[in-house]
Amino acid sequence: MLRLMRALFGFLLLALAAPLAAADDRPIVDDRGQKKEDRARRELPTLWIAGDSTVKSNGALRGWGQEIGAFFDPAKINVVNRAIGGRSSRTFYTEGRWNEILGQIRQGDFVVIQFGHNDVGPTDARSKFRGSVKGIGDETEEVEKPDGTLETVHSYGWYLKEYARTAKAKGATVILCSPVPHKRFDRNGHYTGDWEDWARWVGACAKEEQVEFIDLAKLIGKKYERLGLEKVEPLFADKGTHTTAEGAKLNAEILVEALKKLPGKPLRRSFN
Repeated sequence: MLRLMRALFGFLLLALAAPLAAADDRPIVDDRGQKKEDRARRELPTLWIAGDSTVKSNGALRGWGQEIGAFFDPAKINVVNRAIGGRSSRTFYTEGRWNEILGQIRQGDFVVIQFGHNDVGPTDARSKFRGSVKGIGDETEEVEKPDGTLETVHSYGWYLKEYARTAKAKGATVILCSPVPHKRFDRNGHYTGDWEDWARWVGACAKEEQVEFIDLAKLIGKKYERLGLEKVEPLFADKGTHTTAEGAKLNAEILVEALKKLPGKPLRRSFN
């Protein structure tokens, strides 16, 4: 009976995620020819950013990580955005991108992490092997890759907790963020929001690892609700996932205000 209930729960999660997973027809960004952002001044603390295309994107699409640097004083802190489009909490880890950041983190640094948009799909080829196991537990799935190798896929929360735990061990202040919301309004023009389960999972991971949590889905969603569909529409560069420069600036501003309110205000000397 318990196994049946778990199976039904998993089916419901995938069904709810289906509209979001439809975005998997987007290409996965290849950044091998691009120079990764790095610290401008090695003597300063660094704010490292890890995420997906809603944090860093290309062309008309802009992520909040590309706008947040303007809120910080470059004479006091480095802002290094290592986010890349098409990545999930799983693939950012398996591609070694997290280890690249971890190898450079120093005592006194800060790390902001936001994933979820590419975690929503199944774990296999249907979502380009980007999906993670739903939830925050220790459940795993074995997935066969195109080359015949097997990958042990962990839960969304497992990857987030791994990021938080390892960065914290290096002496960094870690901030886990829920995913930025989609443009979701009902037929009457009322904002409906999304990511409730995922935000709860991120918050639980932050609590377990004793790091900071910012519910971007909720904070930005409240702003969209106040603005209304007419004013939110031009903040998006596509159907409802990626923001324009204006939308990215708004999201960055909301995140910065939340960073200023963190317990102990650890970044208080770093802002403009």
